[in-house]
Amino acid sequence: MAKPLVAIVGRPNVGKSTFFNKIVGKRISIVEDTPGVTRDRVYADVEWQTRKFTLIDTGGIDPKSDDMLLSQMRRQAEIAMDTADVICFFTDARQGLTSDDEDVANLLRKTKKPVLLVVNKVDYMGMADSIYEYYNLGLGDPIGISAVNMLNLGDLLDQIVALLPPADADEMEEEEHVLQLAVVGRPNVGKSSLVNKLLGEERTMVSDIAGTTRDAIDTLFSDAEGNPYNIIDTAGIRRKRAVEEETLERYSVLRSIAAIRRCDVALILIDALDGVTEQDTKIAGLVHEEGKAAIIVVNKWDALEKDTGTLEAYKKQVIEDLKFMDYAPVLFLSAKTGQRVNTVLKAVRSVYDEAGKRVSTGVLNDVLADATASLQPPATSGRRLKIYYATQQGVRPPTFVLFINDESLMHFAYERYLENHFRKVFGFEGTPIRFFLRQKKKEN
Repeated sequence: MAKPLVAIVGRPNVGKSTFFNKIVGKRISIVEDTPGVTRDRVYADVEWQTRKFTLIDTGGIDPKSDDMLLSQMRRQAEIAMDTADVICFFTDARQGLTSDDEDVANLLRKTKKPVLLVVNKVDYMGMADSIYEYYNLGLGDPIGISAVNMLNLGDLLDQIVALLPPADADEMEEEEHVLQLAVVGRPNVGKSSLVNKLLGEERTMVSDIAGTTRDAIDTLFSDAEGNPYNIIDTAGIRRKRAVEEETLERYSVLRSIAAIRRCDVALILIDALDGVTEQDTKIAGLVHEEGKAAIIVVNKWDALEKDTGTLEAYKKQVIEDLKFMDYAPVLFLSAKTGQRVNTVLKAVRSVYDEAGKRVSTGVLNDVLADATASLQPPATSGRRLKIYYATQQGVRPPTFVLFINDESLMHFAYERYLENHFRKVFGFEGTPIRFFLRQKKKEN
């Protein structure tokens, strides 16, 4: 059984994200005094009084707005309410009860879900009387809190836990590893569209406005074989000089980089119409440097005019442009039409397994002996590199320790040769390989 879901909803700028961050204990949602900052649902696992549940932060609901982004935020909040087991309806004690609060309350009555009415920003005792007007909403006893000052948060969590569905044995069991899948790339290359196609639902906001996704959004799902995934839809990573123009965007870029660091596999999206840009190369470089398994996804393939041989020529150019990542498979698809999207998860599972592959020490050293026999190690000033033996130190990425006579004799080109030889024998498609050198005293 999945963990119960608790959704935080309310009109914009009532402190939902501040509460979310205080409870989760880290700055996951962006907090800034700008209405509409949290645009998508943001998920995090929480434990209180031995009960585990997933807390969902949502974009503010503006029931009357016709603005495209605001209407999509409202839709995202509605989806969160539809899937939640408990709903926390946030209001603002400083502003008092508003007509928008009443409209949101009307939406909530239709859900038939347990609702806790939370009056936030009750920052000191003298404000306690301000909660009484909220009885007019007919949603039960208001709970006065201050998310900023962490007042009465424990009482609210106690009431949340009391309304959760009963825990079953499955919830207490150790969960299997959930593959962490990050979708990264420049703004407006179709990341959210691909996520929605993979999930088969309107999970994240999709818009032609560059930078629509500001938060890194986590969603748990399973494939047809029952393999669990957590897919991370990240904010587009823009060039540094563009980022400096907007404080909000800086948080998003940092969060995207953090998503790369915590993922098992990264899908690097490239716009077929643009080809590999300088920024694509930098993003791919981040993934490579973090040692993550990767797949290069050329999106919007349907929009490109093609003739015989276009795909192979395009693939060759991508590999040339990203030659430091020539181990990564290249997929061509259209998130908009769904063309070839069904190949993505199979490729993800494959590169994840390759990144976790282990080679026994005996087999490894047999292959190493073949490599050095086929191409003798380099010599410098009359001294030749000697590789005594190798061991595999770790996985994800596959990491090998080479015991040698002198680190200064190892040339980059020969290390690259060894990597290619290992790939030829063992595969390792989609994952970087790491070598560490250990200098061993020369034996007499």
